[in-house]
Amino acid sequence: MTKRTQLALATTLVAALALGASGCSGTGKGSAGPGAANPAAANDGKILGGEPVRGGTLTVLSNQDFAHLDPARNWVMPTMDFGTRLLYRTLVTFKAEPGKAGSELVPDLATDLGTPSNGGRTWTFTLKEGVKYEDGTPVRAQDVKYNVERSFAPDLTGGPDYAAQYLAGTEGYKGPLQGQHLDSVKTPDDRTIVFELKRPVAEFSATATLPTFAPVPQSQEKGTQYDARPFSSGPYKIESYDRDKKLVLVRNEHWDPATDTVRKAYPDRFVVVMGLKGGQIDDRIIAGEGADASTVQYADMRPESAPKVLPKPEVKNRLLAESQGCTEMLHLNNSRAPFNDPKVREAMQYAVDKEAVVTAGGGPALNEIATAYLPPALAGGKQADTLKIPPAGDPAKAKELLKAAGKDTLKVSLAVSTGDKAKAEAIQQGLSRAGVEVVIDTVDPGAYYDVIGDLSTTPDMTLTGWCPDYPSGSTWIPFVFDGRTIKDKGNQGNYSQFRDEEVMRRIDEINAMADAKQANQAWIDLDATLMAKSPNVPILLERKPLLVGTNIAGAFGHPVWTGTIDYGTVGLKDPSKSQG
Repeated sequence: MTKRTQLALATTLVAALALGASGCSGTGKGSAGPGAANPAAANDGKILGGEPVRGGTLTVLSNQDFAHLDPARNWVMPTMDFGTRLLYRTLVTFKAEPGKAGSELVPDLATDLGTPSNGGRTWTFTLKEGVKYEDGTPVRAQDVKYNVERSFAPDLTGGPDYAAQYLAGTEGYKGPLQGQHLDSVKTPDDRTIVFELKRPVAEFSATATLPTFAPVPQSQEKGTQYDARPFSSGPYKIESYDRDKKLVLVRNEHWDPATDTVRKAYPDRFVVVMGLKGGQIDDRIIAGEGADASTVQYADMRPESAPKVLPKPEVKNRLLAESQGCTEMLHLNNSRAPFNDPKVREAMQYAVDKEAVVTAGGGPALNEIATAYLPPALAGGKQADTLKIPPAGDPAKAKELLKAAGKDTLKVSLAVSTGDKAKAEAIQQGLSRAGVEVVIDTVDPGAYYDVIGDLSTTPDMTLTGWCPDYPSGSTWIPFVFDGRTIKDKGNQGNYSQFRDEEVMRRIDEINAMADAKQANQAWIDLDATLMAKSPNVPILLERKPLLVGTNIAGAFGHPVWTGTIDYGTVGLKDPSKSQG
């Protein structure tokens, strides 16, 4: 109770700071930029610390281990940034620049962005010459094919589903571990890879930025153990990895910068220290003493640390807080009672006190209320407000709906990552006003997605967000609301287990549209339909608050990877001051 009170006091201060002289009650993600009243937005679009100097050790302080570093299983935004910038390369990638420029596609392993044919049903990529693994052997097209095939293996759960959705002839395919291979991925020679798709996909170049399209040689296959030691095709390789404690990366001496226009690989070493408390990380970087001057943080700055940062220019100058471009949602388990009843789900839309969750998440400096599913970047710059529910909810309306459903009272479970406990308590308190009792279960961040992605352990409610893999509604709505994507293990996106024939039919119709503008509007319209069905409750649009040390240079929040620091270009001002 005391800790909750302290947090409320701290975030009240943050809220007051965020309002500033403007008197506005919110800081819309798209509206807060350099010079705006919101102090957290002061460094939007900026690169902090100047240009790095080659050398030294950059330390990453984290409260968690990575969910998965295996490229076939890596589908958590910050981990995708870390993996694809440091350990392995993909056919295509994004520019290493802040702001809008960072969303531009550029070739990576491939010589170009791919060549479509057959009306967009066939895509061909040619690999660059001279790209090598950490042992000096060349990266081959067959290795990319092999990793795409690995993404189908039932034991290698958690990764992107695009290959399964797009490739032809994949029904019943269970991966290459038993010797079966896909005919729809062809490698006529070591440098050519051809993908045959079940339908035209105009944006397949963007799909090829995902870790699924990184190379894994079949000779290096270790099944689920590959997570602990991915074979490097990037600028760094793993020297040691003590799970949940420490990861050390050193240079891959066979990485050739002449083949790589994106990664700069400034530090000699990256050291990731795991298992630290969030507030402890914040305090160390704020102080910036000794080795901590050469650190960045992996997990978000804690909300209660904001008053130590935002009022102090010398510290605020080291805060990145870019818009994540994601929507955080309270997922309701539609597969069983009570949330298999649409009336009960609708009641939850009215029962949640989103204002309280904003406060628990750091106040309006770091969050704003979500009123729809699609994030603003995919909805014309601003979310719709279909249901027009007050920000603090409407508990009387929620009670009315629950009574109509024959549920005067409810008792439900809610699983959250450890760092989201304060948000969970705000949800718990809000729902209690409508007679809904919530039992909170906190899960270690490194295991959270495995727990909620296993249908045998999924609780009644989960709290997590979804982010577009690239700027298209096709990377958002189908993954969150298409019932055909649900898996018994490694379930991703559709944590509500929502199955609706009308919605699935409409998803297929939109995916078949050749006109991108028409498809974009259709996704927005479908968002409104989904809000009426209420498979889950949109809660927040968040910023990504990350502190960097005084010796850090070249740091910016990448727009694609939800504002996570671009590890391909960050480094040190003075490598001699680093330790480790």
